Parts: sequence; structure tokens; C-alpha cells
Amino acid sequence: MNAPTDVKEVVRQKYGEAAERVAQGATNGCCGAAARDCCGGDPITSNLYDALQADAVPEKALLASLGCGNPTALAELKPGETVLDLGSGGGIDVLLSAKRVGPTGKAFGLDMTDQMLALAEENKLKSGLTNVYFLKGEIEDIPLPDNCVDVIISNCVINLSGNKDRVITEAFRVLKPGGRFAVSDVVVRGEVPAAIRKSVELWVGCVAGALSDQEYLAKLAAAGFENAAIEVTRVYKIEDAREFLAVQDIDVDVVAREVDGKFVSGFVRATKPLAAGVLPTAGARQEQAQSCCASSCCGS
Repeated sequence: MNAPTDVKEVVRQKYGEAAERVAQGATNGCCGAAARDCCGGDPITSNLYDALQADAVPEKALLASLGCGNPTALAELKPGETVLDLGSGGGIDVLLSAKRVGPTGKAFGLDMTDQMLALAEENKLKSGLTNVYFLKGEIEDIPLPDNCVDVIISNCVINLSGNKDRVITEAFRVLKPGGRFAVSDVVVRGEVPAAIRKSVELWVGCVAGALSDQEYLAKLAAAGFENAAIEVTRVYKIEDAREFLAVQDIDVDVVAREVDGKFVSGFVRATKPLAAGVLPTAGARQEQAQSCCASSCCGS
């Protein structure tokens, strides 16, 4: 299943606008009262972080959160590990990860949106953390070398990609042998109505791009991962669907009945085998990675 051809630019625009709203002091951020403008609606993006986590990061990092889960709460991060967040947005999961891995660890954030990267850098400065690094790039072409990351996290971003196989293969490449894939994502159980698949706006909200649970597990296995599993963390019911479909040109009553209980937030786990090998990366990407490591931003 392929994304609409313009989905990447739609995502870039919408998430850029969300970052600008937060940067300009919008008190409700993207995912407050105006959530359906850019996130697909409150049922997916609300109430993801507890009070302790919210208090541990700058307010703008929390306001810019567009996720569907809380991967840092489930990823079992350890001191000294190197973590990479795919589609890091305003940086909330990177900052929380940096605290968990401690000063001997590193936390990377990768994002393609300039406004989000600027906001993330601002939040990094406010946090006072020195083991955080934000990179510009696309999750289909991660600008890091092979075998350099202990844990890949992501928060409802892989669904935004039109080439999920490439994303998962890249995640496998940069993980160290024995490294962990630990992402939150929206997963669909059963068939998805065509009206949702056709909506570019719902791609931005992590809904129309959702893989089925079986598709997700199959793609992880095809990339070389083992021990793949999906833990359901939230189930979206008819009334949830009514909210995130309300702004679309869709018959809400009909579609809501079709999606009742089919969309869920899931925590997706998998492991790169200890003996796993990867193909050499392209020369240009290796040069970029070597430059990154020379500036002490890569894990050893």
C-alpha cells in the first residue's frame, strides 16, 4: 500500500505549521483544542505522558508532541545506550531518552522539518542536556553509519512514510547487533475503509497510513528482525473515529461503524540478531556519517 504521491510535502507543511504555532506561544499546541488541524484528533495524541514526564521537559516540547504513544516509557532504556528517535519533532522523546541513558549515553533525534528542528534545538537548550543531538534527514535514509545505535524509537511517524520497508531496513542497518526496535505506532486490525486510505490529511494524522498488525510483523521479519511483537496500548472506538473524521469529506456515521475498534496504538518491539550483518552503505552517506562521528555525536 503506497502513500499519496504528495504526502511527504503535506507532512512537512503540516508539521512545520504545528511547530510554528508552538514557537509563537500557542498555549494548546497542535494537539490541544486545535488538534484536528494537524494531528488527526485528540483521541490519538492526548494523555500520552504522565505528570512526572511532562514536568521533566520544557513546555514547548510537550506542546509539540504529535505522537500516539509513549515509547520512552516502554523501551527499557539503560544508562550508556545510544538511542535514535525517528521523526523526533519538537524533541520530547529525545529529551526523555537522554535522561534515561544518562551522561554516558547519547540520544539522537532525526527530523526532516526545519521548524521542528529549530524548536527541538530550543528545547534542548532549555533542558540543559548535553547528550542530545538533532539531525536533519529523512527516516528512509538515516544519516548515521551501520551498527551504531542501541535502540530505535519512534512515535507515530513510520506510518507517515510511503516506503515503510525502506524505513524498517534502515532501522535494521543502523542498529548494533542485538539492538532493539521499540516504536509506538498506529496499527490497524482488519480492512481499512477506502475513504480513509484516500485522505492525505489522515496520513498526516498517522491514521490512513496504518499498517495491519500482520503487515508490520511481516515487514520486520523481512528486514531481518527477530522476536517481533505488538503490544496494544490503546483502542480507538466509534466516538474516537467520529472526532478525527469530522473534518474530512467523509460520511462519518458510515465510516465510524466500519473502523470501530480496528485502529489501535501499539508498541512494536523487535530485535536485531547478534550475528546480523548489513550491506555497505552508499559512499555519500558514509562520508556524512564519518563527519558526524568525527564531531563526537555518534555512539561508539
